Amino acid sequence: MRPAMPHAIVTTAERPDLAPVTARWRWEAFARGQGRTLAEVAAAEAATAAGTDPMPRTWVLLADGQPVGMASLAAHDLDPRPDLTPWLAGVFVAPHARGRGHAARLVAAVEAGASDLAIPTLWLYTRSAEGLYARIGWRTVETFPYRDRTYALMRRDLTPAAR
Repeated sequence: MRPAMPHAIVTTAERPDLAPVTARWRWEAFARGQGRTLAEVAAAEAATAAGTDPMPRTWVLLADGQPVGMASLAAHDLDPRPDLTPWLAGVFVAPHARGRGHAARLVAAVEAGASDLAIPTLWLYTRSAEGLYARIGWRTVETFPYRDRTYALMRRDLTPAAR
């Protein structure tokens, strides 16, 4: 039996050296084929890491000191819905580290960061992880077509009275 790995969650603002890793993940998982180059995504990740604004902000899960996943708080994430803000965005766990609860840890970190900013509601959209988010307290608001696929739009109310 393998010993449990110690986990830590940091932001790229705290650890800007992680921005190249999060840039590659973001590009490979979400941006490839969407008209953005890896260099453009890397520049945006570096700017986020260097920025002092609360959004965008990226959290990175470290297992035994190595990055294994990320999640972000972003003002905008879905072009057809500019009316909704802010968003849980870019949740990604490296394939070798999946199935260990890391996505839920990362989502909780983003939710805590949003709560610290007095944000009452977060939004996300997903094509494949609706069940995961539902299990950790998110609720589906609607399903919609986007880029020739069907997605679920979900929300999480962060105010104590709404939970």
